[in-house]
Amino acid sequence: QVQLVESGGGLVQPGGSLRLSCAASGNILSRETMGWYRQAPGKQRELVAAFTSGGNINYADSVKGRFTISRDNAKNTVYLQMNSLKPEDTAVYYCNARLTTRQGLGTITSDYWGQGTQVTVSS
Repeated sequence: QVQLVESGGGLVQPGGSLRLSCAASGNILSRETMGWYRQAPGKQRELVAAFTSGGNINYADSVKGRFTISRDNAKNTVYLQMNSLKPEDTAVYYCNARLTTRQGLGTITSDYWGQGTQVTVSS
């Protein structure tokens, strides 16, 4: 069974920094995509930053220059370094991964979500 476990959220003042981590575990054969989404109260979930299947990186325009996504492939872990945080960055941040896992004699590719971690930017 695949699990995505997030950590690193919390309360920070405007202009501060936080680093989120997401570790994937289970019978993982390969990672297709892996990244971060967020959902603020009353808003739809949106992409923050993610590695594409081709190894490129997509960032939301609102976080370009402030957030940096990175990964440790050996640990199946993705990180999100968030700098110069603003109150509008307040949201629940979710890790997402499209993973290929072994299923019996075959394989299956599915989307997985973490449980979410709260990030609050406030003075």
